[in-house]
Order: sequence, then C-alpha cells, then structure tokens
Amino acid sequence: MTKNMGKTDKTIRLIAAIVIAILILVGTLSGVWAWILGIIAVVFAVTSAISFCPLYTIFGISTAPKEEKKEEKK
Repeated sequence: MTKNMGKTDKTIRLIAAIVIAILILVGTLSGVWAWILGIIAVVFAVTSAISFCPLYTIFGISTAPKEEKKEEKK
C-alpha cells in the first residue's frame, strides 16, 4: 500500500474528525446526522493514521511528497 496522503491532508482530516466527535459528544449533532458524520469522522481518522485514502487511488490523486512515495516502493 503506497502512501498517498501528505502531512497537511492528514492534519486537516484529523482536525475534522475531532471536531465532529466533539459536536456529537456535546449533543450539538444528533440523530441521523450524528451517525453519518460519525462514520465519516472514523474514516478520516483511520485514513489519517495509515496515510492512505482508497478514493485517492481511484481518482489518481496523491498529496504525499515524492520522497515518501519513493520510500514506500522500496
């Protein structure tokens, strides 16, 4: 699995996941929206942790620096 996410991308996703989690925990988000955004938050957190986004692969996108990609292929 080749890394396709850069540090900025990972940071933005992680911050978004944390914000969504906080909104759910304090009760600002509830019901269906809480479930939908909660699932998205989990996906953001997991993809940030592993530096890989399957959708990026499908669309041919990569925000990872060229150095990281070369290291992964070795």
